[in-house]
Amino acid sequence: MRTQPLFAALALLALAGCANDPAPNEQFRLSEQALEQAKAVGATEDVAELKLAEDKMARARVNMTSESYRDARMRAEQAELDARLAEARVLTSKSKEQLDLLQSRVNRLRKQLGEQQ
Repeated sequence: MRTQPLFAALALLALAGCANDPAPNEQFRLSEQALEQAKAVGATEDVAELKLAEDKMARARVNMTSESYRDARMRAEQAELDARLAEARVLTSKSKEQLDLLQSRVNRLRKQLGEQQ
C-alpha cells in the first residue's frame, strides 16, 4: 500500500501546478482594449478577425469563470491578436480606398490638363 502516498503526492503536485497560474486580469484588459480599438476604427462583425476575436474572448471568459486561468490567458491572447489583425485590415482597406480616390482625382486632373493643351 505504498502507492497511496505516491498518488497523494502526485495529486498535490497537480493542484499546486494549477495554483501557479494567476488570473489573467491584465491580459483581459489588453484584449478588451484591442477589441474596442478595432471597433473604433470601423471593424464590424463583417470583419472575420473581429468575429474570431469576440468568440475567443467569450471562451476566455468561460475559462476564467471555471478558473482555467491558463486556457483563459491563451484564448485572451489569441483574441487580442485577432482584434489587432481586424484593426489592421480595416485601416489597410481605408488606406486603399483613399489611395484609389486620390489616384482617380490625379487621373481626372491629368485628363483635364491634357484637354486644355
